[in-house]
Amino acid sequence: MTIHKKGQAHWEGDIKRGKGTVSTESGALQQQPYGFNTRFEGAAGTNPEELIGAAHAACFSMALSLMLGDEGFTPDSIDTTADVSLDKVEGGFAITKVALNSTVKLPGIDDAVFEKIIQKAKAGCPVSQLLKAEITLQYHLN
Repeated sequence: MTIHKKGQAHWEGDIKRGKGTVSTESGALQQQPYGFNTRFEGAAGTNPEELIGAAHAACFSMALSLMLGDEGFTPDSIDTTADVSLDKVEGGFAITKVALNSTVKLPGIDDAVFEKIIQKAKAGCPVSQLLKAEITLQYHLN
């Protein structure tokens, strides 16, 4: 079974003065603005790196919930941030690293058991598998 989900981007103009919008098939994003200024200068709007970060944080949190459930645990909450690093490299720019930071509220789990499960979630998350960048993980178990 293959599941298809779609995102769409529209762009007009050159790289520095041009502008675009991104949308999702679900309607969660509808013509959100993006451009050079939102990516490199902190202007209002979105950019590919924060969208990848949001997708990675969401995917990791869901993967962790699944894998905890497979072991008989149900977390009270999982809050994850993905800090995506865009660096200038020879020939342009590259996403070189994603730092996941997750705070998990889950009473009654052994630290060693949790460590095994969370590392499995990091490796098993479909977005983690997609990215070539170094992916680090810090977590806080409450």
